[in-house]
Amino acid sequence: MKKTLSVILAAAMMVSLAACSGGSSSTSTTAAATTAAAASEAAAETEAAAEAEPESEAAEAAGAGVAKEDLKVGFIFVGDENEGYTAAHYEGAKAMQEALGLSDDQILIKWTIPEDESCYDAAVDLADSGCQIVFANSFGHEDYMIQAAEEFPDVQFAHATGYQAASCGLDNMHNFFTSVYESRYVSGVVAGLKLNEMIADGTVTDPKIGYVGAYPYAEVISGYTSFFLGVRSVCPEAYMEVTYTNSWASFDLEKEAAEALIADNCVLISQHADTTGAPTACEAAGVPVVGYNISMIATAPTQALTSASINWGPYYTYAVQCVVDGEPIVVDWCQGYAEGADKITELNEGVVAEGTAEKVAEVEAAIKDGSLKVFDTSTWTVNGIQAEDDAEMMEKYAAYISDGYFHESELASAPAFDIKIDGITDKTN
Repeated sequence: MKKTLSVILAAAMMVSLAACSGGSSSTSTTAAATTAAAASEAAAETEAAAEAEPESEAAEAAGAGVAKEDLKVGFIFVGDENEGYTAAHYEGAKAMQEALGLSDDQILIKWTIPEDESCYDAAVDLADSGCQIVFANSFGHEDYMIQAAEEFPDVQFAHATGYQAASCGLDNMHNFFTSVYESRYVSGVVAGLKLNEMIADGTVTDPKIGYVGAYPYAEVISGYTSFFLGVRSVCPEAYMEVTYTNSWASFDLEKEAAEALIADNCVLISQHADTTGAPTACEAAGVPVVGYNISMIATAPTQALTSASINWGPYYTYAVQCVVDGEPIVVDWCQGYAEGADKITELNEGVVAEGTAEKVAEVEAAIKDGSLKVFDTSTWTVNGIQAEDDAEMMEKYAAYISDGYFHESELASAPAFDIKIDGITDKTN
């Protein structure tokens, strides 16, 4: 695992700049400034360490296991239960608790922890409180988690959406994410079918859709591109406008962004932002919407179609079980639809187009069996040119593009797809 990831780190531009929630512009700019030379050096060191470290030592580093009744699990959340991204993580934590039969007093949660020294303080407090494993869910938490991991070598630390675990040299530091682009693609299929219905009944003559993004980072670009490709798979004439709020969770900014897209003649909206702002605007304007993290039906009962979502339960259960068993936790974990880590929320029956459930089942099955590749290079172009015909692109993304598709999330958990494809207008351009 370490050796595989070192190859990816050597690719330099493979650094992910964002998380589903959290992450400041300054933090992400720092990450982006990592040079190819530095990445290659870190990769070489990681690979050398992996080759020098016998499997027995890795197992020893994991510990001898913990009696389940003595277990304590800590969580550092950037938001609270009222914010969609953290709510999804909390659901995953509860699923882990139920699966392993843990009591409430074995789960310690630090809510609304910002991306500053507060995260380090929270991690230290959880470790001092007896937690054998500590999770954090926001991109900007990573440096502070690494700092705590250095000071508590007997405690496992796991960070969602980051990228530094493989190169930091710590056996007790781990990164995790899911192949959420898969659920975004499926939600795009739902949206595309709705577009077809509106075109057929004359409600829509121009299939322009809008997307409310948080920041112009790889994760957001990967997400909106996969959503768009899902739309295009059933409605080829669709095109999309993306705008950014430069915030992960701002109800007002997301609502205003959706309103601006609607005013610019977008007839359907989706989002990569954490509040109900966009669905609120869509409900008021009578515009269909695809949400993120949680079902938006309660917010937009007549317009919400579904939401792309993540099931964090599989990872939390896996990682905590490793602690119980004394087994090493993989450095970089990513799973998707096939493993139950990605999903869409319930379809809003009566609002989605006829036949949506059947088509969703078909697409999900194809993703699970591998016959459908979301970033199939035959389905998108840049300046009218397919990837394999663009020598510069093939050189830049040599570690990712092969066998006819971009291997997103197969080589590292942090998203890497940052290509601006045809059919999408990005307001940062």
